Amino acid sequence: MEVTNAIGRRKAAVARIYMSAGKGEIIINKRELAAYFPDASLQFIVKQPLAALGVAENYDIKVNMVGGGIKGQAEALRLAIARALVKINAENKPTLKSKGFMTRDSRVVERKKPGRSKARKRFQFSKR
Repeated sequence: MEVTNAIGRRKAAVARIYMSAGKGEIIINKRELAAYFPDASLQFIVKQPLAALGVAENYDIKVNMVGGGIKGQAEALRLAIARALVKINAENKPTLKSKGFMTRDSRVVERKKPGRSKARKRFQFSKR
């Protein structure tokens, strides 16, 4: 049984996955996909690369998820799954790339600067 691993990141979330041939189970931190992501839209995000190739029932995925919020975690997992699918079969890359699943979203929270209340927010100016 061949196991393919991949990593996906988004904001502060990191998803390490282990993909093997199976019947479509996705286990995240020892919990089912539906238990970890109760929101149907987040489940949809996670399954997008599998649905794009029509292989949702062919692979079992075990995930170690760390950091970030639920949306960032779902998008990190989507990237990891897409990368693993390309490792398994390089011919999948153009399809996944055209749908935007192979691109790492590099946007992260801007750091807070000294003398400011937030990254860019300034204190209220008072003329008098």
